[in-house]
Amino acid sequence: MRTIGKAVRAAAIVATVMLMALPGISTAAEPGGMGGMQHGDHAGMRAKSGGHNMDMGEKIFAGKVGPWTAEARLIDMKAQMEKSGVSAKTVAQYAGKRHLMLFVTDPATGKPAAGVSGKVDITGPDKASSSKVTLVVMGEHIGADVGMPTPGKYTFKAEIESGAKKGSATFSYTLK
Repeated sequence: MRTIGKAVRAAAIVATVMLMALPGISTAAEPGGMGGMQHGDHAGMRAKSGGHNMDMGEKIFAGKVGPWTAEARLIDMKAQMEKSGVSAKTVAQYAGKRHLMLFVTDPATGKPAAGVSGKVDITGPDKASSSKVTLVVMGEHIGADVGMPTPGKYTFKAEIESGAKKGSATFSYTLK
């Protein structure tokens, strides 16, 4: 029974982190509903620090994926857990784990592409280890939790589809 409680607690924490990653969730909770922002004003939604967007992770790709425009971001789940104030034991469970988010938009409208799904092949620094994850719809992005346990260069090959449209992109990220 104790193991089930831990699993439920861990699932709730992961869900909270993912909700924090959605645009506007944290600011919507502020007095005034949208933290004093007007519809379409995204300037106050995320705190930026250098090349890192603290709430939405680090941008690791921006470009074309087939007929769409896409942006990939990576959130360090351990760091998010530390910021949320959970126990050190819970934080330790997320060491080496990241959340990969892929924002896919229709270039004609600038709005999130409808009905997209995808998979990403990830090759680690040792080239021998690789994994394939399915990207799940999560609000305005598709994403998945990925393991990145060792420092080095990771290569991501994303394959996205929606109806008869398909596209792919390859991008890299060096974990320090």
